[in-house]
Order: sequence, then C-alpha cells, then structure tokens
Amino acid sequence: MLHTLTPDHIARLTLDLSQPDPHIPSVETAGIVPARLEEAMSLFRDLVFSGYFTARPTVECLSQLARILCEQIEVSLCVNGREDCARTLTARFMDTIPSLRRTLGRDVKAMFDGDPAAVSFEEVILCYPAIRAILHYRMAHALHRLGVPILPRIITELAHSQTGIDIHPAARIGEYFAIDHGTGVVIGETCIIGRGVRLYQGVTLGAKSFRTAPDGTMLNLPRHPILEDNVVVYSGASILGRITIGHDSVIGGNVWQTTDLPPYSRVLQGQSQHEHTFQEGGGI
Repeated sequence: MLHTLTPDHIARLTLDLSQPDPHIPSVETAGIVPARLEEAMSLFRDLVFSGYFTARPTVECLSQLARILCEQIEVSLCVNGREDCARTLTARFMDTIPSLRRTLGRDVKAMFDGDPAAVSFEEVILCYPAIRAILHYRMAHALHRLGVPILPRIITELAHSQTGIDIHPAARIGEYFAIDHGTGVVIGETCIIGRGVRLYQGVTLGAKSFRTAPDGTMLNLPRHPILEDNVVVYSGASILGRITIGHDSVIGGNVWQTTDLPPYSRVLQGQSQHEHTFQEGGGI
C-alpha cells in the first residue's frame, strides 16, 4: 500500500498542529459540545410541541434537558472564568418553559393567521422553518437573559445553519411574531421588535455603522433598529441603524430605510418609468 506521507512528515505536522493558538482554545479548555445542545433543543422542542416529533414523556424530557443544560452551562461558565451556580441557572431556565410554550403558541398562530397557504396549526408546527428558528431563538434568549455565556449563540447558530434565518439571541422580540418563508432574514443583536411584527424573506435588521474606542476596539452600543407593534417588512428590505419604525407601519420590498418613521407609515420603492422610445438618451 502506498503512503502519501512519510512517518517523519506526519511527525512534523503533528508537532506543528500541537502548538497552541491564542485564538483557538483547546477542547480541554472549552469542553462545550454543540451536539449536546442539539439534543437539548430536541428535548425543548418536545416539551413545547409535545407528541409532534417524538413520543417521549414530559417527565423524561424535563429530566434529560435539565441534566444536559446544567452540564453545558457549568462548562460555559468555567470558560468565561465565572463561578455562578449552574444548577441555579438551569432551574431558573426550566421555570421559564411554560411561559415560553405559551409565547411560541402565539407565534404559531401569527404564522397561521398571516399565511393563506397554511391549512392548520399542525402544518405550521411541522413544516415551517421559521418556527424552528423562532423556537431556537426563544430558548436562546431566555438563557441569554439569565447571563449564560456562549450557549445561546450556539443554539441560534444551529437554527441559522438549518433554516438560513439569523437571529441574535440578545435581540428582544415580542410575541405573535412571524417570519414568512424566512431564508436570508437577519436580526441583529440590539434589535427591539414589538408585538405582532411580520417579516418576509431576505429582510435585514442591521447596523449602519460601528463606533470604536480610541484604541480601535469596536464598542457594543445599540446600533440596530426598533420596530414597534404590528410592523410588516416585505422581502429584501434593509432597515439599518438605531432608528425607530412606528407602529402599524409597512416597509415595502427592497426598501433601504435608515431614518425614523412615524406610526402608520407606508414606504415603497419609487415606481419605474416605462418609455416607449429610447431616442436622445432617453434610456439612460
């Protein structure tokens, strides 16, 4: 059998790869296991949507979820040099599950109410990728509010990779929230979204610029938009910067919005002009 690498070559590469990198902690230092968090999300999903995806009993789901979260929270705290009690944080999160379930039920209703193609709540729960993304976000946000480091971001990035919907766990999103289609939606860290907001695919709620300290370090300041209650944002729109979109406003498709809007605003793209002839540079 032909070997591509000689033993000396392998030994040299092994030595090189064993050298520490200041930006890549060793697994012994980190110890966070994303696969365990995927399992935790599956258990949380079964608690919220009992019987839809597995037949696991509620008692079993609660017990396993608490065990996994306590284990991973403890590791995440150690990585950040903190000495908080993982058991206390886990218990506090577990107490939020009934209210999270009610909120997610309202999100399911929002998806159903706004989509004439939806036949039933069951179809929304089983088929809609936005529900998966919002499920991950709701759990991650609850952990974030408790001060749990790293894990909330991993949880939302799991949904990002599965659905193409990118929601930062620190964003604040009210109930009865809907994302239709969903692919390409981005919701930044300091976004505040009111009740009854609906977003369509490709919407960006992002920052317009970043402020830096004298040493060049970027400052983590509020830099994403605030959407008040009952705002609708259609596909491809970008709403950038710390601006406020007043309640009951509608932002049309592909709009680029960087200024505040009062309630009940309607913002649409300019109408295209069709000319029958292109004489004397008319088509430029």
